[in-house]
Amino acid sequence: MLLGTVVKALPKSRKRNLRYILRGKKKMDSQDCVPTNSKQDIIHHIKGSSGKHYLCGYCAAFTNIAVTFPIQKVLFRQQLYGLKTKDAVHQLQKDGIRNLYRGILPPLMQKTTTLALMFGLYEDFSSLLRSHTSAPELLTRSMAAVLAGTTEALLTPFERVQTLLQDYKHHDKFTNTYQAFKVLKVYGLREYYRGLVPILLRNGPSNALFFGLRGPIKQCLPEATSYSTHLVNDFICGGLLGAMLGFLFFPVNVVKTRMQAQIGGEFQSFSKVFVTIWLERDKKLMHLFRGAHLNYHRSVLSWGIINATYEFLLKLL
Repeated sequence: MLLGTVVKALPKSRKRNLRYILRGKKKMDSQDCVPTNSKQDIIHHIKGSSGKHYLCGYCAAFTNIAVTFPIQKVLFRQQLYGLKTKDAVHQLQKDGIRNLYRGILPPLMQKTTTLALMFGLYEDFSSLLRSHTSAPELLTRSMAAVLAGTTEALLTPFERVQTLLQDYKHHDKFTNTYQAFKVLKVYGLREYYRGLVPILLRNGPSNALFFGLRGPIKQCLPEATSYSTHLVNDFICGGLLGAMLGFLFFPVNVVKTRMQAQIGGEFQSFSKVFVTIWLERDKKLMHLFRGAHLNYHRSVLSWGIINATYEFLLKLL
C-alpha cells in the first residue's frame, strides 16, 4: 500500500524508469538470474558493428587505387632504380598507355583486402581487448592496431607480385598477375613471402601511429558544421598522417622493394639489403630518400582519399 502511494507520487519519467527496472528483474528471475547479455550476444554485437568497418575500408581502398596508381608507379621506379622524377616519368611514357595500369590487379586485390582488415580488425581487436583486459585505452588501441597490421602481412604475396609486374626488367617473363604467381610457385611458398620482415616492421608501428593520432589531429582542425566540412577535415587529417608516416617509413619501403624485385636466389636479411643500398647510393641520406617528395604528395592524396571516403561511408551506413 505504501509502495503504491510512493509510485503514484513519482513523476512520469521516474515511473517509466521504475517499470524498466521491474521488467528487467522479472526477466532475471524467470531465467534463474542469468543475464540476458550473454557472451553470444556480445560476440554477435561486435560482428554486426564491425562489419561496416570492413566494407568502408574496402571501398575507400578501391577509390584510392583507381586514382593514385600511375603516381605510385612513378614512385616505384624511383625506389627501385634511384631515378629522378622526370626520368621515371619518361620511362613510363616509353612503356606506353597500355602498360600504364599494368600491375593494378595485385594492389587492387591487396589494398582493398588490407584496408578492409586494417579498419575492421582494429575495431574487432579493440573490442576484444577492452572486454578481456583492464589496461588503459591507449594501450589496448595501440595493441589492436599492431595486431591488425601484423595480420595484414598475410597478404604479402600480392605486394610481392605487384613489385614484379611494375619492374620493367620482368616485362618479358610474365604479362599478368596469374603468370607472376605461377612463376613464383616453382620456387616454393617462401618465395611469395620475400620481403616479409620490412612489411612487418612497417605495418604494426604505422597502424599504431595512424589510429593513435587520427583523433587528436582532427580535434586540432576547425570544428566541422556540415557534411562537406567533415569531408574536408577527414581528408586533411588522413593526408597529413599518411604523408608523415610515408616519409618516416620510406627507407623501409626502399629495402622492401629491392628484396621483392628478386626472383629466386639467396634470401638476404633486412640489414644486409639496407647496407647494399646505402653503399650503392654513396652513403648519402638524400639518395636513400630519392622519391620521398613524390611519395609525400602521393600519400597526402592517397590517405586523404582513404580517410575521407571511409568516414563518409561510415556515416551513411
